[in-house]
Amino acid sequence: MKIVDLKCAVIGGSPIVRIVTDQGISGFGQVEKYKPYLKPFVLQFREPLLGADPTDVERTMLRIRQRGAFKPYGAAISAIEMALWDVAGKAAGVPVYKLLGGKVRDRVRVYNGAYRKPMARHRPEDFADEMKRMMALPEGFTIVKQGISFHSPMKNEPGYFYGEVEKSSLHGWLDRGPMTERGMAYTLDCVAAMKEALGDKVGLALDCGPGWMLPDAIRFARAVEKHHLMWLEDMLTGDYVPFVNADVYRDLTQSTSTPIHTGEQIYLRQNFKDLIERQAVRVVGPDPCDVGGIAELKWIAEYADLHGILMAPHGTGNGLLGLAALVQVGATLPHNFIAFECPVGDPEWWYDIVDGLPNPLIRNGMIEVWDRPGMGVDLVPERAKRYLAAEDAAFFD
Repeated sequence: MKIVDLKCAVIGGSPIVRIVTDQGISGFGQVEKYKPYLKPFVLQFREPLLGADPTDVERTMLRIRQRGAFKPYGAAISAIEMALWDVAGKAAGVPVYKLLGGKVRDRVRVYNGAYRKPMARHRPEDFADEMKRMMALPEGFTIVKQGISFHSPMKNEPGYFYGEVEKSSLHGWLDRGPMTERGMAYTLDCVAAMKEALGDKVGLALDCGPGWMLPDAIRFARAVEKHHLMWLEDMLTGDYVPFVNADVYRDLTQSTSTPIHTGEQIYLRQNFKDLIERQAVRVVGPDPCDVGGIAELKWIAEYADLHGILMAPHGTGNGLLGLAALVQVGATLPHNFIAFECPVGDPEWWYDIVDGLPNPLIRNGMIEVWDRPGMGVDLVPERAKRYLAAEDAAFFD
C-alpha cells in the first residue's frame, strides 16, 4: 500500500486531514478547532509523504516528525499521525487499539471538557450553580474540570492580581502576575463553593492558568489540600506556552499534596522527559492533537507510569474525529490513566456528518470502546460536502 495524496479541508473551523492510498482506503485526522490557519502547514507535508506505506506508521512519521513544534504547530503532525493509524486499522480490518497493543479496559472514563458553558458572572454561587448543572447532565460525569483564575474571566476582576489584563485576539493569551490577597481569598471562596455543591460524589479538577507566580501557586495548592482536588492544571505554564519549566513545577509539586498537572501544549515525548524523570508533576496531560499523535501519547503514559505519575489527556477542541482517537488510545493506556477531556461536535451538525458514534455516547461518565476498523468513526462525504468551501470541493474525490 502507498500514499498517493494528502488532502486538507477546513470543516466547521477544524482542518481535516485525509490520507489517500492506492488501494482505495482513506484515513482521517482532525486538527483542534480554532486552528484553520494550519491548513497550509498540513499541506506542506504532501510531497514528503507520497509513496510511503501508511501502515508503517512509525517509519512514515520519521519523515515529518522533526518539523513539528509546541502548540499549535504540533497539530498538523498529530492529525497526520492519526490519519495513518486510521488507514492501518482499516487495512488490517481491526480497531486501532488492537494495533497499539490491545485493550486494557472496555470503557474509558471522560470528564466534562467541552461540556462547560460560559458563565455570565463569576461569584462563588455562580460556580456552585455550574457544578449543579454539570451533575444534572445525562452523561453522568464522575469528574468535572472547571476553569478558574487566569484560565477564566476571574482575572478581569478589579484588584485580582498585581498586573494588567492585555486585550488580544489570540486564544490563550498569557496574562500573569502576583496575586493580591483579595484575589486569593476570592478564588478560594469559589473553590469551596464548588466542592460544597459537588460533595464527594464527583471529583473536581481546576484549570488554573497559566499565569500564577510560584509563591502564590504554593499558597493556593496548600490551601485547597482539604478539598481533595483531582488536580490543579497549568498553573505556571501550559496552553500556548512554548516551554516547560520542569524545575519550577517541581518546586510547586514538592510543596503540596494537591496533585499538579500540565502538558497540553507540549510536543513529543522528549519534552516530557524532564517533567517525568524529575517528578515535577503528579499528572501529565498531553493532547493527542498536539503531542505528535496517539502512539506518542501512549509512550508518554507508559513512561509516566514507570515513575508513579498519572495520566489525564487534554482534548477540549479536538472534535469527533479527535474523540475517536482518544477512545482508541485511552483503551490501551496503563492503570495510571484517570480520564480524558471529552470534546464535542462543534458546530452541532458535526453529529450528522459522521458515522460510528454510539448513542448515547457517554453513560455514567464512561464511553464504551467500539470495535469497528480503524478509528471507527468516519466522515460521510454526501453529508459533509455541503460544509466544504469552494476551494476544498475536491476533498472527497
